[in-house]
Amino acid sequence: MAKQYETVIGLEVHVELATKTKIFCGCSTAFGGAPNTHTCPVCTGMPGSLPVLNKQVVEYAMAVGLAANCTITEYCKFDRKNYFYPDNPQNYQISQLYLPICRNGGIEIETETGKKTVGIHEIHMEEDAGKLIHDDWEDCSLVDYNRSGVPLIEIVSEPDMRNAQEVIAYLEKLRLIIQYLGASDCKLQEGSMRADVNLSVRERGAEQFGTRTEMKNLNSFKAIARAIEGERERQIDLLESGETVVQETRRWDDAKECSYAMRSKEDAQDYRYFPEPDLPPVRIDEEWIRQVRAKQPEFRTEKMARYKEEFGIPDYDIEILTNSKHLADLFEAATALSGQPKKVSNWLMGETMRLLKEKEMEPEEIRFSPENLAKLIGLTDTKQINNTVAKEVFEAVFETDVDPEKYVEEKGLKTVNDEGALRAAVEKVIADNPQSVEDYRNGKEKAIGFLVGQTMKAMKGKAEPGMVNRLLKELL
Repeated sequence: MAKQYETVIGLEVHVELATKTKIFCGCSTAFGGAPNTHTCPVCTGMPGSLPVLNKQVVEYAMAVGLAANCTITEYCKFDRKNYFYPDNPQNYQISQLYLPICRNGGIEIETETGKKTVGIHEIHMEEDAGKLIHDDWEDCSLVDYNRSGVPLIEIVSEPDMRNAQEVIAYLEKLRLIIQYLGASDCKLQEGSMRADVNLSVRERGAEQFGTRTEMKNLNSFKAIARAIEGERERQIDLLESGETVVQETRRWDDAKECSYAMRSKEDAQDYRYFPEPDLPPVRIDEEWIRQVRAKQPEFRTEKMARYKEEFGIPDYDIEILTNSKHLADLFEAATALSGQPKKVSNWLMGETMRLLKEKEMEPEEIRFSPENLAKLIGLTDTKQINNTVAKEVFEAVFETDVDPEKYVEEKGLKTVNDEGALRAAVEKVIADNPQSVEDYRNGKEKAIGFLVGQTMKAMKGKAEPGMVNRLLKELL
């Protein structure tokens, strides 16, 4: 009988924090920017420069830790991790090894097989390194230190996940918690959330873990799922053919859908960690923890329950709306302004989702304001525009956040409610279409649809279909 294998997965997730300035200096953390423009003597590792800790970094790390049910370390300190790499200007990275800020937490995930808790071993604060750019044309490598010193937290899970579904569920839950906190935008494509996957396989029922490998370079959920499948199969093939798995760091190539070895970890590198001499320990008292806890937002689970209770919109809508902090905020603000939760939800679930899909955008990239969505709903409620016109106006709102009232005015899109003008148009359509009139009088109900369509065409779409219908029936 073929052996049954179990996959064991743990993750190290790096998250870039959404502070305005870096962890140990006042340089900007903005993404983009010309190379080496967001730098100073501290983040480029100049001799004699001294780091000063950014308080906001500590508060964001505590907030994420509390949301992930961790214990906050009341006496925590920084350590130096020593290694040479051209993107690491000091030749060391300031991190936390011995006393990380958060420990022993866990978050609950749900997959097809039910609920389970994934343990969080620790969360620590550290600084990011710079970025090497390899220039094939000039055959050289260039370094950009803009990212050097950008604050990170590293969230280290326990090896509690068993398949790609659980990994994705864990990452999505983590991403939502962090986005709801405002601690990071967690954009995988911009590198503000990066996951390294530690994976091993063992025979089902075995006590011992197998030898694990670490996979890097994963910048989308799809790539992570593919990498897990690929690495699982690679390790099983090795074991089946009597070979051993080597402990190493591997790089996933998503285009080729395979991984290759980067460096062996047979003799785990010695980073010669020692306490960072330039930074005093951070003392976190009960009062500070209480203040951070008091500022925690309403998370998704509580939000879902409240939406059901307060707005009475369908569960499916609630699920989609709360899956993005930005969408949930937009929904709440537009509902507060219009008093129409179901209509706001319909616009977000229908046209907004359609346009996002068409333009390959994320909900976080929506740029229109709740005020303008509420105004558009007002225009349809008061029958100043009909549904067809409303969709056209919404596209303009979605694109450039125009004021729908001004747009309707300028483009002359208001519904014609002048009965005299409408009556004249209807009479002309009746005169021009004797065959359809004949069909309707002979009991063909569908014929009136054609006449309504012709009238709408004559009115350039700016008539109220209900009124057209009534007039047609009256005149026929």
